Amino acid sequence: MVRAYSQEHTYKHPWERVTAASWRKFADPENKRTLSHILEVDTLNHRLDPSSGKLYTTRAITIHAPGPWFVRKIIGQDICHCVESTVVNAQSRSMQLATRNISLQKFIEVEEKIRYEPHPANPIDWTICKQETSIRIKPLSTLASMAEKIEQRCVDRFQQNSAKGREVMERICKYLEAESRGISLRS
Repeated sequence: MVRAYSQEHTYKHPWERVTAASWRKFADPENKRTLSHILEVDTLNHRLDPSSGKLYTTRAITIHAPGPWFVRKIIGQDICHCVESTVVNAQSRSMQLATRNISLQKFIEVEEKIRYEPHPANPIDWTICKQETSIRIKPLSTLASMAEKIEQRCVDRFQQNSAKGREVMERICKYLEAESRGISLRS
């Protein structure tokens, strides 16, 4: 069975600021507490296509393994490795991220897609974020009866982490806005 959900969030900040915040959200030490499930982020490659002007980036993300503690105990692993592929098209003002796990695939498959675009109601000042996530627990003989409950717990955890990510993005956007005005928000 696959659990899928989608969310939309409106950032009341311009697209350029929101996408700049997206790049910074894992790098800012202040966010480490809020995003404590993120252990490490490494850029594997990035390339600017001169003909289209698109930026392509691939990052490796190491996280605490999703799901309840007892599932991590059963599978014998606390961490999960993921790959995030990003395409930024500054000309059309879109940023698309696709993240999927590359470890633990015989137990769980997670795919997350995020798209940032100017908000149709206010394209100059607001940005809409559309997120789609699918989670599939692969039933094992010992977990078959619990797969559905585990998937729901994973969905709940991913939604909590998404809310934390939006909180971090909002904070970074406010810092970037203040920075652009020459104001410091840090004491």
